[in-house]
Amino acid sequence: MADNSGFRRVPASAIRAFITDALAAAGLPQDDAAKCAMLMSEADLTGADAHGVFRLPQYVRRLKAGGFNARPNITVATLAPATALVDGDNGMGHLVMSRAAETAIALARETGVAWVGVRRSNHAGPAGLYAEMPAAAGMIGMYTAVANANHMAVWGGADPLLGTNPLAIGVPSGEGAIVLDMATTVVSYGTVKNYALQGKSMPPGWMVNTATGEDVTDAKRSAEGLLLPIGGYKGSGLAVMLGLLAGPLNRAAFGRDVVDFNADDKSETNTGHFIIALDIARFMPLDAYTAEVDRHIGELKESKRLPGVDEIRIPGDRRRECHAERTRNGVPLAPPLIAQLDKLAAELGVAPLAAR
Repeated sequence: MADNSGFRRVPASAIRAFITDALAAAGLPQDDAAKCAMLMSEADLTGADAHGVFRLPQYVRRLKAGGFNARPNITVATLAPATALVDGDNGMGHLVMSRAAETAIALARETGVAWVGVRRSNHAGPAGLYAEMPAAAGMIGMYTAVANANHMAVWGGADPLLGTNPLAIGVPSGEGAIVLDMATTVVSYGTVKNYALQGKSMPPGWMVNTATGEDVTDAKRSAEGLLLPIGGYKGSGLAVMLGLLAGPLNRAAFGRDVVDFNADDKSETNTGHFIIALDIARFMPLDAYTAEVDRHIGELKESKRLPGVDEIRIPGDRRRECHAERTRNGVPLAPPLIAQLDKLAAELGVAPLAAR
């Protein structure tokens, strides 16, 4: 089934099964492949189109080249009652971060709050996946990571020494988790890659040429430019501080130490993350808090609008609406991506999406 843009709608269950089979064929144990597939397909359902099945060919390349450890020994060192450090042993980021989120939630149940750092991990998909995990457990979640490639400079600079270092915050509400998931650049680099695959032009204000300072609008020429930070110098500063917390604090990569996993399939990236979980029940009953959240969100949405504004939207609105719509109608996949995935299926000897 195709939508008006020529995209093909594919059920999330078919995507999940395809990812599982592909990762298993590339060397991942079946249970680990299924866990990664669940999180990747969830990314597609929530509208993080550059972080779900879109990433599968790259993940398979890294698995086959040895860039990922297919059978990691993920370990957790409890450093104090409320802190822990997860060593991912260069495993798939989804597996490592799932373990970190589970650890943070368990520690917060005991201590009220937990901070879990992560080292020797990899790209783990959209940040919102992990901030939502504590929220689903009745907690507040906060997550960040050092991005897996540097595509931004410090404010005023021209050297790519910063990543898109994302920030995600999850808060429970009566309708489910409210999740803010944002890059510290205007867009994620995955979005740029998606535009390049589809042959779409980028709008001005996303990237600038490092030599001329002019806008880069051809996504296939992104190597000539740098992504711009959100909010000017403020976004640059935020990327620096988040990077210092997720990277050096965990003895993970930051700055010049970051390995560009888009260009290097073999090297260990030593990706750093951290996740915080806060048990709401230590402050007030969970149902009382979610009732207050719902009241305030309602007031914000119903507040007076500026001329020309049809609706006030809150973080998580699009995510929730997208999940419901795509669960009903399937995930829209662009024809060039379908072609890539069909080629991958043939190479791995697994059934293509169309056969599922």
